[in-house]
Amino acid sequence: MLSGFTPWKSDVAKRYTAAGYWENQTIAEMVYAVAERIPDKVALIEGERRISYAELRKRVERVAYGLLRSGIGNNDRVVMQLPNSVEFVFAYLALTRIGAIPVMALRSHRHTEIRHFVQASGAVAYMIPDVAYRFDYRPMAESLRQECPGLKSVLVLGEPLPGQLPLRPMIDTEVSLLEVDAALASIHPDPADVATMLLSGGTTSVSKLIPRTHNDYILNAKLCGLWARFDADTVLMALLPLGHNYNLASPGMLGVFYYGGTVLVSPSMDAEVVFPLVERHKVTVIPAAVPLITNWLNSPVPATCDLSSLKVIQNGGARLVPELRQRIRSQFACIPQEIYGTAEGLINMTRLDDPDELLLESSGAPVCIDDEIKVVDDDGNEVPDGESGELLTRGPYTIQGYYNADEKNHEAFTVDGFYRMGDIVRKRGRYIFTEGRKKDLINRGGEKISCEEIENLIFKNPKVHQVSLVAMPDPVFGEKACAFVIPRAGQTLSFEELIGFLKLQNIASFKLPERLEIVEEFPSSNVGKILKRQLREMIVEKMAKEQAVVS
Repeated sequence: MLSGFTPWKSDVAKRYTAAGYWENQTIAEMVYAVAERIPDKVALIEGERRISYAELRKRVERVAYGLLRSGIGNNDRVVMQLPNSVEFVFAYLALTRIGAIPVMALRSHRHTEIRHFVQASGAVAYMIPDVAYRFDYRPMAESLRQECPGLKSVLVLGEPLPGQLPLRPMIDTEVSLLEVDAALASIHPDPADVATMLLSGGTTSVSKLIPRTHNDYILNAKLCGLWARFDADTVLMALLPLGHNYNLASPGMLGVFYYGGTVLVSPSMDAEVVFPLVERHKVTVIPAAVPLITNWLNSPVPATCDLSSLKVIQNGGARLVPELRQRIRSQFACIPQEIYGTAEGLINMTRLDDPDELLLESSGAPVCIDDEIKVVDDDGNEVPDGESGELLTRGPYTIQGYYNADEKNHEAFTVDGFYRMGDIVRKRGRYIFTEGRKKDLINRGGEKISCEEIENLIFKNPKVHQVSLVAMPDPVFGEKACAFVIPRAGQTLSFEELIGFLKLQNIASFKLPERLEIVEEFPSSNVGKILKRQLREMIVEKMAKEQAVVS
């Protein structure tokens, strides 16, 4: 058992196993079982490449063998930052095959975030592309290796720098099956062990690590796939990051594999690419997000393509307003499916046959009948249906604690094991209606920005006396970050200066403020607390006046 991981209590684990929720197989074994049943079925498509389930298993075994030979083994943590590709799938499954634990970084994360992931997880390896999205990851990896003594290996998809290891030979070089089988024959990870570490959306300055076991993560994917009506005819288009819980297992890639469907890796999110691919490959479901859906609905491209195969467009990350859900149904002749949940566990989904009042308005209901949910007030008392409060949950795929984070666990979990979601919601029966975050977080199209983290970085600027980061409305992303700044006496600060300063902090680009407001003072309470609600109202009013002038 991995040190720092909080397992389920034995009686709870036995109950979930007896109920059939936990199947006692690893993620790789789940995929291999499908490969045994339908070896010739296409599992993956990327460009002109079509990978059958039998070929997928063969490639995964080959990469697993290569990883073992590179010194990676059971319970070793590997920060994984590969772009969407068939190679991502091979590498992810290969790590789970040998009991290593992928730590799922996103493509936009940079030096500061990756260093935290390496140090917090105790990672021994870092898996990257050479160059992707106009960024060279290799020098960053070398710098991290100098700073983090425990980081022994950098594995590169592409051309490595001296001292780094190439991934491509592990994937493409033919190796004797007897040799591979002999090396892997004795390796059987425990399904109760950690399979993957996800990253918290985090209302604190750094993301926490979320340990998901093979048992609970397969259940996560299975149940989400059930409510999305996945089957062997499902063709899912993957265009959002596969390293994110939504596209990985909610239901995502693993949900598709559980039911024997096909994952199509799209090279772009643009309508000009997406919808011709829907027509060509008979795509049935697209997991998307508010900014993408908004752009697609306003594009002329979909109307020029045959979208008759498309059954569902899913939305996750941030609530899709009813008007846009209705437009999905009318313009694309498919069903909008809202998915609301957390990488820590609980997933809520609208059902495809829900009445309009739920399909178009709600954030769905839990995917498991044994997901326990309650809505509580600030004192922890459960409130009646229809009243607002914080959502709490526990169940067979919700974690028992963050990795190696006793202090955070004390804050995030109740004494009886309920996880505090941090979201303010209303409940009607089992259906959830979201209203916002309890803590200070900006939801930029599904990407969560910790106000505390960015405020702390802005404070480092010698021109800044005080700063407060708040959400401002945006028609595409839902929210963007606006920085209110009080400069030091005699100083001025431009937006360009602020962004240039923050870029030097090596943070993900989505965290950068997109507006700067210079003020002389902040509205505050009697005890000196900044009233962020009033700042949000100020920027909304100012933006409305600006729009009125333009109109």
